[in-house]
Amino acid sequence: MGLPRRGIDPRRHLIKDAEPVPSPEGQKLMKEGQFGLEEWESYPSRPNPLKLKRRHYIRLLEREIGAYRGERARIGHQLLAQPLLPSTKADFVMHHDAKCYSGQFSQDGNFFYSSSQDFRVRLYDSSNPYNWKHYKTVTYPGGRWTITDATLSPDNKLLAYSSIDSTVYVSNTSSDMEETVALDFAARVRGNRNALQRGQFGIWSIRFSGDGREMVAGANDNNLYVYDIETRTPVLKMSGHRNDVNAVCFADVDSPHILFSGSDDTTLKVWDRRSMASGEVGVFCGHLEGLTYIDSKGDGRYVLSNAKDQTMKLWDIRKMMSPSTFSKLKRTNYSSHYDYRSETYDYPPARHPQDSSVVTYRSHSVLRTLIRCHFSPLTSSGSRYVYTGSSNGKVYIYNLDATIASIIDVYKATSGTRPWREELSYRYGGWGLGVPRWDTCVRDASWHPNAGVLAATGWNGYGASTGSVTLHAWGGGEKEEGEKEEGEDGPVRLNCWGKRDPILYRRSERVWEEAEENSEDDGFRRAMSYAVRGRLW
Repeated sequence: MGLPRRGIDPRRHLIKDAEPVPSPEGQKLMKEGQFGLEEWESYPSRPNPLKLKRRHYIRLLEREIGAYRGERARIGHQLLAQPLLPSTKADFVMHHDAKCYSGQFSQDGNFFYSSSQDFRVRLYDSSNPYNWKHYKTVTYPGGRWTITDATLSPDNKLLAYSSIDSTVYVSNTSSDMEETVALDFAARVRGNRNALQRGQFGIWSIRFSGDGREMVAGANDNNLYVYDIETRTPVLKMSGHRNDVNAVCFADVDSPHILFSGSDDTTLKVWDRRSMASGEVGVFCGHLEGLTYIDSKGDGRYVLSNAKDQTMKLWDIRKMMSPSTFSKLKRTNYSSHYDYRSETYDYPPARHPQDSSVVTYRSHSVLRTLIRCHFSPLTSSGSRYVYTGSSNGKVYIYNLDATIASIIDVYKATSGTRPWREELSYRYGGWGLGVPRWDTCVRDASWHPNAGVLAATGWNGYGASTGSVTLHAWGGGEKEEGEKEEGEDGPVRLNCWGKRDPILYRRSERVWEEAEENSEDDGFRRAMSYAVRGRLW
């Protein structure tokens, strides 16, 4: 139950019902083929599961014997990949002793990187999507609180990562190059007499431009900053938001001109790099609380956003509102100003009067941290889905029409897969307070671009005070003979270096010893054994 509301409800003029599910606009997009391929037989009133399974096996046979070539082969492969959704059962869980904040595959899928609260970004060779090898770790010296974001250059050669500071560090992703370069976004901005000094703002989000020459950052001083990587100087400061800029991204992977920004002022704004002097070129209204993340489809048209109003929205740039129209609205911000980090969101579903989104997705939970969302990749899923992390320990995969395609329960897959450790009790809530329950919050997720696997990254462990990366595949967890140790149950348990760690298979010894001292009853022992694996807490 949330905290009591204070004063007048700011939402008394909102539309008091949720969007229809399935969404007619989303169904239209699915049938038009803009997000994956659909056959007309896929839309019967009651689809025949046996017929769909038979069709899938026929396509698999056609692919193996090379029945088709060229465009028809590509279409066949896409139709084959679309229904192969990652499952809850995890292949492995990679435990970290600090909370994990982000994790993504590279565009070619050859490596994976994850950032954590210990100010380290770890890189893994994922050329074999099911067997990763750690090959490099880079650090953020003198960071504040955590690494807030990490991103790759278009050629996958450079990794940039930020903290709640005005400096972004850039490292080469190659294992044999150790040099790290600091980029000061608060240095004097060209043409700006009121340039900020280093440390006066923190960065929440960073992205490379499509040509890799510039980088854009969203900051907690309500501004966006553009940095020229070649000259190592900030070239532009963009003002237009009224609160923290939590997320930024470019609209088109092949163009450095159009970019999006999402803010705690509840708006998503569109900027044109060629006409920055006049401010934003478009605005999207629709969210009722601050935005936590945005992701572009990469086609210069569609963008996805997550927000603290517990919704994810799909936008079409052709439906954006002009700045002049936006400025004439009597009211655009209907935020309740609740604290998403510690409070619950108990408002009933409602719609913004000027909502211009195409589809709205509801079911996941956007609490505790800035939860991220993404479009699914073309090759491994046909761009058929959108997906998001969730503070309830799950990954939600939605069809374009807002219906749920699949739910990956990371909590269920990983609960109790590491022992409670006395030396980490300060992270669990303090000494002497006992063992807290196992808790999971999925902050980020990444779908492999070429294989049907998904990596979920987040806070995971006793009290959600440590972190993990889990790998989920279609029919996940089905290891070949010899890959799992005899008697091993659940996912393979790895440490942050990607190695199988015997310590992770130990019981929570203190709890187990106390149980033995208190009772000789075998039934009680079994109950305590079950509890220390995280099932009863």
